[in-house]
Amino acid sequence: MSNILPILYQDEHLVVINKPISLPVHKSKGMANDAPYVTKWLGQQLECSVYNVHRLDAKTSGILLLALSPEMATQLTEQFARREVDKVYHALVKGIPGEGIFDGKVKKAKRGNKAAAETAYRTLRTVYTKWEHKGEENLPLSLVELKPTTGRWHQLRQHCSHDRHDIIGDAEHGDFPLNRLLAEMIGEKRLYLHACSLSFEHPVTKERMTFEEPTPPTFAALLDLFDGES
Repeated sequence: MSNILPILYQDEHLVVINKPISLPVHKSKGMANDAPYVTKWLGQQLECSVYNVHRLDAKTSGILLLALSPEMATQLTEQFARREVDKVYHALVKGIPGEGIFDGKVKKAKRGNKAAAETAYRTLRTVYTKWEHKGEENLPLSLVELKPTTGRWHQLRQHCSHDRHDIIGDAEHGDFPLNRLLAEMIGEKRLYLHACSLSFEHPVTKERMTFEEPTPPTFAALLDLFDGES
């Protein structure tokens, strides 16, 4: 993994990047002193301090917004807290979720209690395998659009797993045998969750800014393996 991160936008106040998979946003307990993370690498790249303002799991790729001052970080964080930021993700999941709202409570990180959470979802594409898996014949796989209105720990992964529409590659909440099978077929082990769109108001210019980043080619490549099989 290169320590040069792809920048989608930068000014004197903030920066937007396309975060690669398997890279934490910031340092956390248990990480080695020389471990890589976004705020470290990007700070070195830009030669300035960088501050995270929202969550994006290490295993999730896609659009990440960061601030270049503590004051800007506070203003951007408040936008997320007020739910004024629009976020869109794409995920590959097991089954056919259809369209609707996931509104079940989700677990908080490393704690047993749960918190209210809401995610809108919409199925974009479905293919059928020739597999029988856990009693289901011709197991379908779907590309799904996810729009969270809250920002809980592993919210999208937990919501998808509630109805067993597990996100492919989810090693904590998902379908582990299916993950292993698909990783062997595609030759890549990853969480198939990507932050593809982010829209927010620039705290200084007051301009509504929207950034989009295409879903990685491996998403389509996995679905194409089965397209037209049945």
